[in-house]
Amino acid sequence: MSTPTRFTPSPGTQDPPRPKSAPASASRPAHRSWRRALRRDWQLYSLVVLPLLFFLVFRYLPMLGNVIAFRRFEPGGSIFGEEWVGLRYVEMFLTDPTFWQVFRNTLWLGGLTLVFCFPIPIILALLLNEVRRRSLKRFVQSVSYLPHFLSIVIVAGITMQMLATDGPVNHILGWFGHDPIRFIQEPEWFRTIYVGSEIWQTAGWGTILYLAALTTIDEDLYEAARIDGANRWQQIWHVTLPGIRPTMITLLILNIGTFMAVGFEKVLLLYNPLTYPTADVISTYVYRAGVESNSFSYAAAIGLFEAIIGLVLITSANTLSRRTVGTSLW
Repeated sequence: MSTPTRFTPSPGTQDPPRPKSAPASASRPAHRSWRRALRRDWQLYSLVVLPLLFFLVFRYLPMLGNVIAFRRFEPGGSIFGEEWVGLRYVEMFLTDPTFWQVFRNTLWLGGLTLVFCFPIPIILALLLNEVRRRSLKRFVQSVSYLPHFLSIVIVAGITMQMLATDGPVNHILGWFGHDPIRFIQEPEWFRTIYVGSEIWQTAGWGTILYLAALTTIDEDLYEAARIDGANRWQQIWHVTLPGIRPTMITLLILNIGTFMAVGFEKVLLLYNPLTYPTADVISTYVYRAGVESNSFSYAAAIGLFEAIIGLVLITSANTLSRRTVGTSLW
């Protein structure tokens, strides 16, 4: 019985392979994909409308008013000024001794706030992460979070009542034979009061982000560290801190960006003419020059100068972070 022979065409007579067709998503125009996504998820996109309007109306449109830093503005006239004066107002505040005093005060308060208020939430989060009793951990978290939900007016009021001449702090000092201290009226105490109130109000809330970052660390890393003989401090140093480093860098860059924008409301509520030498900052000086003295162009020039410094700081911090540790905002 003969076996059937299979015909095999010669290589030259084979049909060329058909080119693979491109995926439908690649051939589809981008604007059609965008329209389809918009029709499918229009409810989600509608949630973005109000935030975009907020930033447009209250953040971007007011930036047009910076032009009065170079134009003479008169109340009741054009919102963009009456006439061009160039760098006149810039030269005014650069040659004003009062401005340089408030500039130094801003650097002092911003630097102290960054040095003390930035690491304390990290330390508190690490300590809470080591607490094993769930009830104690929740109690400490609730007590530390509570000041964040208080209004700045309430925080300033509590601070002034606690540190008043006949307040609880001076009563305690009197038990030890110390004379009452006028904390609110003494310029040398203002920076301590401001930074202390900032720590009390923001430290607990700042731990939320770090506690959330701690939950993303793989437990196998701790197990491997224990096998290698690492104690708790070594585990924190070699496992925990590297695990939350991206969060730390991101918040540090954001804090540096607001370095010059020291809390206007709290300073305005806590300071008085007696503490101007150490308490007056750029934001409060701009408020007095612009709103109380009606020097709007002069105040706009100072505010523009402050904004430029903030932009340089956050850009430099982001670039330095990206080149050194490989983590940045953009």
